[in-house]
Amino acid sequence: MSTVLDGKHITLGVTGSIACYKAIDLASKLTQANANVDVILTKGASKFVTMLAFAAITHRPVVTDVFDPQSELSIDHVALAERSDSIVIAPATAHTIAKMAHGLADDALTTTLLATQAPVIVAPAMDAHMFDNPATQANVRLLEERGVTFIGPASGRLASGLIGKGRLVETPEIIGCISAALGRHGDLAGKKIVVSAGGTEEAIDPVRVITNHSSGKMGYAIAEAARDRGASAVLVSTPTALPAPYGVRMVNVRSALDMRDAINHECRDADAVVMAAAVADWRPVSTADQKIKKGASDEWAIELTKTPDIIAGLAADSLVKVGFAAESQDLIANAQSKLVSKGLDLIVANDITAEDAGFATDTNRVTILDREGGADDLPLMSKYDVGVNILDRVRPLFRRDIS
Repeated sequence: MSTVLDGKHITLGVTGSIACYKAIDLASKLTQANANVDVILTKGASKFVTMLAFAAITHRPVVTDVFDPQSELSIDHVALAERSDSIVIAPATAHTIAKMAHGLADDALTTTLLATQAPVIVAPAMDAHMFDNPATQANVRLLEERGVTFIGPASGRLASGLIGKGRLVETPEIIGCISAALGRHGDLAGKKIVVSAGGTEEAIDPVRVITNHSSGKMGYAIAEAARDRGASAVLVSTPTALPAPYGVRMVNVRSALDMRDAINHECRDADAVVMAAAVADWRPVSTADQKIKKGASDEWAIELTKTPDIIAGLAADSLVKVGFAAESQDLIANAQSKLVSKGLDLIVANDITAEDAGFATDTNRVTILDREGGADDLPLMSKYDVGVNILDRVRPLFRRDIS
């Protein structure tokens, strides 16, 4: 999978919090995403984790001492600062945050921070009372005013036994934050892209719904791909098991009518809409106020009515419209018919019967059709890469020039 992290130089600062063991996973995931990860360990961090752990994962030297003559990086901290595309401190202690706020530079990490112009991301981890302390809060505000991005801390059980705000956020959220920072000035900057995801739920009674097998993975991947290219990404999603992507504005809906209203609202000032959601074609005519009992009959009939065609009802004057055709037969013919009848610019056709490209998978194999009769068959790839390919074809279609 190719992401905005591919080939980027990420400097990971690890400070002396008990949560610094999680930084090993972060370094591993960044390396797996083909980023070049340089790790700086503070003296406090080296009490919890070792240089060897990070060196084994990143395959790169680890910096611990700004005066270490054996390191190619530690003495010339300016070189490390200049080659970094982003510097991430995870976990960040209250002490390190205080040093950053007041411009102190007494170790390899703080000297590198003072010398860089790269985006700086701080993921705090500490006792809840320490984070809430007025001194820490003042330091956070000061750094935010200078352009430093803070992510977290999360709430939960802490090492001290307290329950509160002080946990290091999880690795996927930190990676999402890094991706958003790296892609901020991408080729879709200044554009608003609305994406729908998941399977709608049409209520029968307070307990039962009519729904489908959509996991939402395709829509979430498209929204992340849009974010990573600088777009203002809005994800209109039904309930799924997926975490909300960092930097993507979520609009939560349930039914087809809910989704229609949300899409109509968000598309008033949008540049493109990608309808990846599996929207129900039918809904019950009426919803029971109370749970319907089984009763003695062996049969139960529910009267259904059609749901509105959301994307077909959108004005297209300044909106690029991309639909999906999830089919089990006559894939291209059915997709072509929908492309015309719904007034779409593009339609993405995928065979839901394929084991590696149907619902709930992390990969997809699609054909992208356009209104001029073009058809691009894409090989099996990650759903994120499918999203990248869709956006590659959306970009030239914008009605308003990209500045």
